[in-house]
Amino acid sequence: MSTIANQYRPDYAVPPGWLLAERLEIWDMSQAEFARRCGRSPKLISQIIAGEAPIEPATALQFEKVSGLDATVWLGIESAFQLHRVREMERQRNAERAEWAKQFPIAELVRRGYIRSSESWEEKVSILLAFFGVASVEAWQQKQSSISVAYRHSTAFSSNEAALATWLRLGEISAKEVECSDYNESSFRYALKTIRGMTAAQTRITVSEATSLCQESGVVLVIVKPMPGTALSGIARWLTPRRPLIQLSARHLSDDQLWFSFFHEAAHILLHSKKDIFLHGQKDKITICDQEADQWASDFLIPRSDWEEFLGTPNYSNSNVTTFAERQGIAPGIVVGRLQHENVLPWKSPLNGLKKKLRWSGAKQE
Repeated sequence: MSTIANQYRPDYAVPPGWLLAERLEIWDMSQAEFARRCGRSPKLISQIIAGEAPIEPATALQFEKVSGLDATVWLGIESAFQLHRVREMERQRNAERAEWAKQFPIAELVRRGYIRSSESWEEKVSILLAFFGVASVEAWQQKQSSISVAYRHSTAFSSNEAALATWLRLGEISAKEVECSDYNESSFRYALKTIRGMTAAQTRITVSEATSLCQESGVVLVIVKPMPGTALSGIARWLTPRRPLIQLSARHLSDDQLWFSFFHEAAHILLHSKKDIFLHGQKDKITICDQEADQWASDFLIPRSDWEEFLGTPNYSNSNVTTFAERQGIAPGIVVGRLQHENVLPWKSPLNGLKKKLRWSGAKQE
């Protein structure tokens, strides 16, 4: 959660000069006399009272000796006043950035409990900046422009950039809650072999086990419900040079898509640059890296020689597909999905019944 709780935000602040003027009136002392006792110029005291000059630590110590009021009180009032002034300036700037905030799925973030609800757009801007972990809209824009991505667009959908940035941030937040060792490639490869053999089991249990196995090998695996406006199956990225992240959306809510996306993203971790973010799920801009990841995932799930032999006996009945999947030690839905991906079967096929349907329980996939 990025919501900042227990906030004390008064809508006013008293400049320390007001307190000084009040004290001088009580003491029946002129500004000139007070300045003389402090060893400061009457001009500076006048400016402090007018709110035109701040109280510095040395000045606060002088005020303490003359007024009997602790220096920390003077500095505390000064600090609160200056912070209030800065907040007011920021609030005015945020009011001018309402259009920036309107592009984000704020209502969805509120519904999922990641940010609090607010009526004013200037506050919504502030809440969104805190959610993204940046201090200003300019900082957010700079951060976004620095992200190098390689992705492909679906033939039917394209991702809204603001929704995509939001979904990526949700992955970062989820990853922060995961404790794992530094990345170990050999351990990760072993985990992938184990996970492959578990795909035929109940998906909820397999996902939990896969998450733990990845964590043990130094890879963070999270499943984040897609945001409205996104058309992604998953991403692979390196949060640090020793901490890769696989983030899946499970947007198709079927086991074949979930597992192929997982192994596709795993291929990016194993084969490609740590500097890029690889977004999976869009087909009209397939990169070379995507082609390599697709091929690696396909061959890892079903070795090419076995697949070609299976295609050589084109009897794709329910029982034949199930038997072939059992011999491979994988979920039958994965076989059906690959047949459809290679245009051997139509997407609307009776064999879709071999795919396990997934569902969302709140923000978690089951």
